[in-house]
Amino acid sequence: MKRIGFIGAGSMTEAMIKGLVKKGSVEPGQIAATNHSNSARLEKLEKTYGIRGESDTAKIIDFSDTVVLAMKPKDAANGIAGIRPYLKEGQLLISILAGIPIHTIQHYAGQELPIVRAMPNTSASIQKSATAFAVSPLVSKEQIREAADLFAAIGSVTIVEEAALDAVTAIAGSGPAFVYRFVEAMEAAARELDLDEQTAKKLIIDMMTGAAKMLETGRDPSLMRRDITSPGGTTEAGIQILDELQFEETVISCVKEAAHRSAEIREQFAVKI
Repeated sequence: MKRIGFIGAGSMTEAMIKGLVKKGSVEPGQIAATNHSNSARLEKLEKTYGIRGESDTAKIIDFSDTVVLAMKPKDAANGIAGIRPYLKEGQLLISILAGIPIHTIQHYAGQELPIVRAMPNTSASIQKSATAFAVSPLVSKEQIREAADLFAAIGSVTIVEEAALDAVTAIAGSGPAFVYRFVEAMEAAARELDLDEQTAKKLIIDMMTGAAKMLETGRDPSLMRRDITSPGGTTEAGIQILDELQFEETVISCVKEAAHRSAEIREQFAVKI
Protein backbone atom coordinates (compact mmCIF):
# COMPACT_ATOMS: atom_id res chain seq x y z
CA MET A 1 0.00 0.00 0.00
CA LYS A 2 1.17 3.54 -0.73
CA ARG A 3 1.61 6.45 1.67
CA ILE A 4 -1.53 7.53 3.55
CA GLY A 5 -2.30 10.90 5.10
CA PHE A 6 -5.17 11.48 7.53
CA ILE A 7 -6.80 14.90 7.73
CA GLY A 8 -8.25 14.70 11.21
CA ALA A 9 -6.87 12.71 14.13
CA GLY A 10 -9.93 11.52 16.04
CA SER A 11 -10.91 8.08 17.27
CA MET A 12 -11.69 6.66 13.82
CA THR A 13 -8.33 7.83 12.48
CA GLU A 14 -6.61 6.15 15.41
CA ALA A 15 -8.60 2.93 14.86
CA MET A 16 -7.55 2.85 11.20
CA ILE A 17 -3.91 3.59 12.02
CA LYS A 18 -3.93 0.91 14.73
CA GLY A 19 -5.40 -1.62 12.31
CA LEU A 20 -2.96 -0.80 9.51
CA VAL A 21 0.07 -1.02 11.78
CA LYS A 22 -1.14 -4.19 13.53
CA LYS A 23 -1.92 -5.93 10.25
CA GLY A 24 1.36 -4.79 8.70
CA SER A 25 -0.44 -3.36 5.66
CA VAL A 26 1.93 -0.39 5.69
CA GLU A 27 4.97 0.65 7.65
CA PRO A 28 4.33 3.33 10.30
CA GLY A 29 6.59 5.68 8.34
CA GLN A 30 4.15 5.50 5.44
CA ILE A 31 1.38 7.01 7.57
CA ALA A 32 0.95 10.67 8.47
CA ALA A 33 -1.80 12.57 10.29
CA THR A 34 -2.74 16.13 11.04
CA ASN A 35 -5.55 17.88 12.86
CA HIS A 36 -6.78 21.41 13.31
CA SER A 37 -4.94 22.41 16.46
CA ASN A 38 -4.42 19.54 18.94
CA SER A 39 -0.67 18.98 18.92
CA ALA A 40 -0.87 16.74 22.01
CA ARG A 41 -3.14 14.38 20.09
CA LEU A 42 -0.65 14.16 17.21
CA GLU A 43 2.20 13.52 19.65
CA LYS A 44 0.22 10.65 21.20
CA LEU A 45 -0.33 9.05 17.78
CA GLU A 46 3.37 9.49 16.93
CA LYS A 47 4.54 7.86 20.17
CA THR A 48 1.96 5.06 20.16
CA TYR A 49 2.17 3.97 16.53
CA GLY A 50 5.39 5.45 15.17
CA ILE A 51 3.60 7.49 12.50
CA ARG A 52 4.39 10.99 11.35
CA GLY A 53 2.39 13.78 13.02
CA GLU A 54 2.35 17.00 11.04
CA SER A 55 0.78 20.39 11.75
CA ASP A 56 1.37 21.62 8.19
CA THR A 57 -1.49 20.31 6.05
CA ALA A 58 0.34 21.11 2.81
CA LYS A 59 3.13 18.74 3.83
CA ILE A 60 0.60 15.98 4.56
CA ILE A 61 -0.92 16.31 1.09
CA ASP A 62 2.49 16.36 -0.57
CA PHE A 63 3.53 13.26 1.40
CA SER A 64 0.41 11.22 0.63
CA ASP A 65 -0.70 9.10 -2.30
CA THR A 66 -4.02 8.56 -0.51
CA VAL A 67 -5.67 11.26 1.59
CA VAL A 68 -8.27 10.21 4.16
CA LEU A 69 -10.79 12.93 5.02
CA ALA A 70 -11.51 12.28 8.70
CA MET A 71 -12.40 15.69 10.10
CA LYS A 72 -15.81 16.38 11.66
CA PRO A 73 -18.52 16.66 8.96
CA LYS A 74 -19.32 20.22 10.08
CA ASP A 75 -15.72 21.16 9.26
CA ALA A 76 -15.74 19.50 5.84
CA ALA A 77 -16.32 22.59 3.69
CA ASN A 78 -13.48 24.57 5.26
CA GLY A 79 -11.30 21.51 5.74
CA ILE A 80 -11.43 20.35 2.12
CA ALA A 81 -11.21 23.91 0.81
CA GLY A 82 -8.09 24.30 2.95
CA ILE A 83 -6.31 21.39 1.25
CA ARG A 84 -7.67 22.24 -2.21
CA PRO A 85 -4.58 24.20 -3.39
CA TYR A 86 -2.29 21.25 -2.58
CA LEU A 87 -4.23 18.32 -4.03
CA LYS A 88 -2.52 16.52 -6.89
CA GLU A 89 -4.00 15.05 -10.04
CA GLY A 90 -4.95 11.41 -9.56
CA GLN A 91 -4.57 11.60 -5.79
CA LEU A 92 -7.09 9.30 -4.10
CA LEU A 93 -9.43 10.92 -1.60
CA ILE A 94 -11.13 8.60 0.89
CA SER A 95 -13.93 10.21 2.87
CA ILE A 96 -15.31 8.83 6.12
CA LEU A 97 -17.44 11.95 6.59
CA ALA A 98 -20.96 10.85 7.46
CA GLY A 99 -23.64 12.18 5.14
CA ILE A 100 -21.45 14.05 2.67
CA PRO A 101 -21.95 12.78 -0.91
CA ILE A 102 -19.20 12.28 -3.45
CA HIS A 103 -20.31 15.15 -5.69
CA THR A 104 -20.13 17.57 -2.74
CA ILE A 105 -16.59 16.43 -1.89
CA GLN A 106 -15.69 16.86 -5.56
CA HIS A 107 -17.05 20.40 -5.46
CA TYR A 108 -15.03 21.34 -2.38
CA ALA A 109 -11.90 19.75 -3.86
CA GLY A 110 -12.24 21.95 -6.95
CA GLN A 111 -11.03 19.35 -9.44
CA GLU A 112 -11.90 15.92 -10.79
CA LEU A 113 -10.30 13.41 -8.44
CA PRO A 114 -10.89 9.74 -7.65
CA ILE A 115 -13.04 9.66 -4.51
CA VAL A 116 -14.06 6.81 -2.22
CA ARG A 117 -16.88 7.48 0.23
CA ALA A 118 -16.91 5.03 3.13
CA MET A 119 -19.00 4.29 6.21
CA PRO A 120 -17.03 2.44 8.91
CA ASN A 121 -18.41 2.01 12.42
CA THR A 122 -17.06 2.30 15.96
CA SER A 123 -16.17 -1.40 16.13
CA ALA A 124 -13.16 -0.33 14.07
CA SER A 125 -11.44 0.23 17.43
CA ILE A 126 -11.24 -3.56 17.84
CA GLN A 127 -10.79 -4.30 14.11
CA LYS A 128 -14.42 -5.49 13.80
CA SER A 129 -15.97 -2.68 11.76
CA ALA A 130 -18.51 -3.54 9.08
CA THR A 131 -17.43 -0.99 6.45
CA ALA A 132 -19.13 -0.29 3.14
CA PHE A 133 -17.81 2.09 0.51
CA ALA A 134 -18.80 3.57 -2.83
CA VAL A 135 -16.53 4.97 -5.52
CA SER A 136 -16.56 7.77 -8.08
CA PRO A 137 -16.01 6.99 -11.79
CA LEU A 138 -12.34 8.04 -11.69
CA VAL A 139 -11.35 5.48 -9.06
CA SER A 140 -9.15 2.83 -10.68
CA LYS A 141 -9.22 -0.89 -9.95
CA GLU A 142 -5.91 -0.54 -8.13
CA GLN A 143 -7.32 2.28 -5.98
CA ILE A 144 -10.41 0.20 -5.18
CA ARG A 145 -8.07 -2.56 -4.01
CA GLU A 146 -6.08 -0.06 -1.93
CA ALA A 147 -9.27 1.25 -0.30
CA ALA A 148 -10.45 -2.30 0.38
CA ASP A 149 -7.08 -3.16 1.96
CA LEU A 150 -7.27 -0.05 4.12
CA PHE A 151 -10.70 -0.91 5.52
CA ALA A 152 -9.90 -4.61 5.77
CA ALA A 153 -7.39 -3.58 8.43
CA ILE A 154 -10.32 -2.61 10.67
CA GLY A 155 -12.84 -5.32 9.80
CA SER A 156 -15.01 -6.52 6.93
CA VAL A 157 -15.47 -4.61 3.66
CA THR A 158 -18.38 -4.35 1.22
CA ILE A 159 -18.50 -2.26 -1.97
CA VAL A 160 -21.90 -0.71 -2.72
CA GLU A 161 -23.48 1.91 -4.94
CA GLU A 162 -23.51 5.34 -3.30
CA ALA A 163 -27.33 5.33 -3.23
CA ALA A 164 -27.15 2.43 -0.75
CA LEU A 165 -25.06 4.32 1.81
CA ASP A 166 -28.06 5.79 3.66
CA ALA A 167 -29.24 2.24 4.38
CA VAL A 168 -25.67 1.19 5.22
CA THR A 169 -25.40 4.10 7.66
CA ALA A 170 -28.59 3.02 9.39
CA ILE A 171 -27.71 -0.67 9.62
CA ALA A 172 -23.92 -0.84 9.96
CA GLY A 173 -23.17 2.68 11.21
CA SER A 174 -25.98 3.21 13.72
CA GLY A 175 -26.69 -0.49 14.20
CA PRO A 176 -24.20 -1.05 17.03
CA ALA A 177 -26.03 1.59 19.11
CA PHE A 178 -29.31 -0.24 18.56
CA VAL A 179 -27.70 -3.48 19.71
CA TYR A 180 -26.26 -1.74 22.78
CA ARG A 181 -29.74 -0.36 23.56
CA PHE A 182 -31.11 -3.91 23.43
CA VAL A 183 -28.38 -5.02 25.83
CA GLU A 184 -29.25 -2.16 28.18
CA ALA A 185 -32.83 -3.47 28.27
CA MET A 186 -31.62 -7.03 28.94
CA GLU A 187 -29.50 -5.73 31.83
CA ALA A 188 -32.49 -3.83 33.23
CA ALA A 189 -34.59 -7.00 33.05
CA ALA A 190 -31.85 -8.94 34.86
CA ARG A 191 -31.87 -6.35 37.67
CA GLU A 192 -35.64 -6.65 38.04
CA LEU A 193 -35.20 -10.43 38.27
CA ASP A 194 -32.58 -9.93 41.03
CA LEU A 195 -29.72 -11.40 39.00
CA ASP A 196 -26.44 -9.86 40.13
CA GLU A 197 -24.88 -7.38 37.71
CA GLN A 198 -21.62 -9.19 36.95
CA THR A 199 -23.33 -12.52 36.32
CA ALA A 200 -25.93 -10.86 34.10
CA LYS A 201 -23.31 -8.97 32.11
CA LYS A 202 -21.25 -12.09 31.46
CA LEU A 203 -24.29 -14.14 30.45
CA ILE A 204 -25.54 -11.42 28.09
CA ILE A 205 -22.13 -10.97 26.43
CA ASP A 206 -21.64 -14.72 26.02
CA MET A 207 -25.19 -15.09 24.70
CA MET A 208 -24.73 -12.28 22.14
CA THR A 209 -21.35 -13.66 21.06
CA GLY A 210 -22.75 -17.15 20.63
CA ALA A 211 -25.79 -15.90 18.71
CA ALA A 212 -23.53 -13.90 16.37
CA LYS A 213 -21.40 -16.99 15.73
CA MET A 214 -24.54 -18.99 14.95
CA LEU A 215 -25.59 -16.32 12.43
CA GLU A 216 -22.19 -16.68 10.77
CA THR A 217 -23.11 -20.26 9.86
CA GLY A 218 -25.51 -18.81 7.28
CA ARG A 219 -28.63 -20.46 8.66
CA ASP A 220 -31.84 -18.46 8.41
CA PRO A 221 -32.35 -16.63 11.73
CA SER A 222 -36.06 -17.44 11.70
CA LEU A 223 -35.22 -21.16 11.58
CA MET A 224 -32.76 -20.84 14.44
CA ARG A 225 -35.35 -18.92 16.44
CA ARG A 226 -37.91 -21.67 15.88
CA ASP A 227 -35.36 -24.29 16.99
CA ILE A 228 -35.25 -22.61 20.41
CA THR A 229 -38.98 -21.93 20.66
CA SER A 230 -40.68 -25.00 22.13
CA PRO A 231 -44.51 -24.94 22.29
CA GLY A 232 -45.61 -23.73 25.71
CA GLY A 233 -42.01 -23.00 26.74
CA THR A 234 -40.20 -19.98 28.13
CA THR A 235 -38.94 -18.68 24.78
CA GLU A 236 -42.41 -18.81 23.25
CA ALA A 237 -43.76 -16.80 26.20
CA GLY A 238 -41.17 -14.11 25.63
CA ILE A 239 -41.62 -14.06 21.83
CA GLN A 240 -45.36 -13.57 22.31
CA ILE A 241 -44.68 -10.39 24.27
CA LEU A 242 -42.32 -9.13 21.54
CA ASP A 243 -45.03 -9.79 18.97
CA GLU A 244 -47.70 -8.07 21.05
CA LEU A 245 -45.46 -5.02 21.44
CA GLN A 246 -44.71 -5.02 17.68
CA PHE A 247 -41.00 -5.63 18.12
CA GLU A 248 -40.32 -6.26 14.44
CA GLU A 249 -42.26 -3.19 13.33
CA THR A 250 -40.41 -1.10 15.91
CA VAL A 251 -36.99 -2.25 14.70
CA ILE A 252 -37.93 -1.65 11.07
CA SER A 253 -39.16 1.86 11.93
CA CYS A 254 -35.98 2.52 13.90
CA VAL A 255 -33.71 1.57 10.99
CA LYS A 256 -35.83 3.43 8.43
CA GLU A 257 -35.78 6.59 10.54
CA ALA A 258 -31.99 6.42 10.83
CA ALA A 259 -31.72 6.00 7.05
CA HIS A 260 -34.13 8.91 6.55
CA ARG A 261 -32.00 11.10 8.80
CA SER A 262 -28.88 10.11 6.85
CA ALA A 263 -30.63 11.24 3.65
CA GLU A 264 -31.62 14.53 5.31
CA ILE A 265 -28.02 15.20 6.34
CA ARG A 266 -26.83 14.35 2.82
CA GLU A 267 -29.29 16.86 1.35
CA GLN A 268 -28.22 19.53 3.83
CA PHE A 269 -24.66 19.26 2.60
CA ALA A 270 -25.65 18.89 -1.05
CA VAL A 271 -27.54 22.20 -1.19
CA LYS A 272 -24.40 24.10 -0.21
CA ILE A 273 -22.89 23.64 -3.67
